[in-house]
Amino acid sequence: MVSSGESNRRTGEVSIKDVAHRAGVSIGTVSNALNRPDRVSSDTRSRVRAVIDELGYVRSESARQLRSGDSRMVALLVLDIGNPFFVAMSRGAERATREHGLGVMMCHSAQDSEAESLYLSMFAEQRVRGVLVTPADTTGANLLTFRRHGIPYVFVDRVVDSDDACSVSVDDVAGGELAVRHLLETGHERVAYISGPSNLAQCTDRLVGARRAIEAGGLGPESLTVLETAKLDVASGRDAGARLLGLRPRPTAVFCANDLLALGFLQAMFDAGVRVPEDIALVGYDDIEFAAAAAVPLTSVRQPAERMGSTAAEMLLRETEGDPGHEHESVIYSPELIVRRSTLPRRQ
Repeated sequence: MVSSGESNRRTGEVSIKDVAHRAGVSIGTVSNALNRPDRVSSDTRSRVRAVIDELGYVRSESARQLRSGDSRMVALLVLDIGNPFFVAMSRGAERATREHGLGVMMCHSAQDSEAESLYLSMFAEQRVRGVLVTPADTTGANLLTFRRHGIPYVFVDRVVDSDDACSVSVDDVAGGELAVRHLLETGHERVAYISGPSNLAQCTDRLVGARRAIEAGGLGPESLTVLETAKLDVASGRDAGARLLGLRPRPTAVFCANDLLALGFLQAMFDAGVRVPEDIALVGYDDIEFAAAAAVPLTSVRQPAERMGSTAAEMLLRETEGDPGHEHESVIYSPELIVRRSTLPRRQ
């Protein structure tokens, strides 16, 4: 005759009852050993752990959460999971949450407000501990709806009113100004800004900075050409490059709203036989790992992506602790210009 425990192990469904039976303790003792180890002697904990390893028991997180009402999962919702900037940001968030015994579920909206709404609904259904979000919906309607669930959230890579929620971001206006000032200082007077969608605050803030640099350099607004793209990806950068080649007079320098656009633009220039930086200088934004490894190492405005992720996660964890004195705050980091070969000074 086969015992129920042996039968469960054969089907891969080892229960907490099986663990208790094999260890010779109560189900409550096993539960305490897992969730409140300070209530169980070290010998009993060791015996329970040994049986768990032997049987391959995996506790049901959903059942635990229903009993305690306390999730061990934080959600991270970004604009594009394929962008290395957001991958680096997720590493920072994961490192900070892991120290507290929590995990991170990463999703991306693909810059689509409807997709964002669906994910926020899913997070509410799963009752996640909290959400780190780079919003795609510029109206704020999605998060206004989500707020009624009482789940804390922190904005990442977005500046917001500190009375609304905590946020972590970089001064994108300063970043745009850094990029274009550098191009002017290397001898360029006709600059193009290749932007992503104009409804994204990051793109419009970088444009504000670019215009400030043009004005401070004593040039007229006609010195800056703006080419908007539908997405912030390599394909859009290639398309923008083809469009720029048809401009007359053609800009001699280009500032891209992110490094993926810049890498796509660089590909388009190579295909057309246009030399970077001899014929056109190029600056990206984010300073992702691939920027330094490009065929022409890319000058880029660096954002501290991992630090932003870890800071946002730490802010979220403080808020989820339920401190009645908690006050929302905005952390804004300063960008840094990393100069590489794509913007060598023009030959006179």
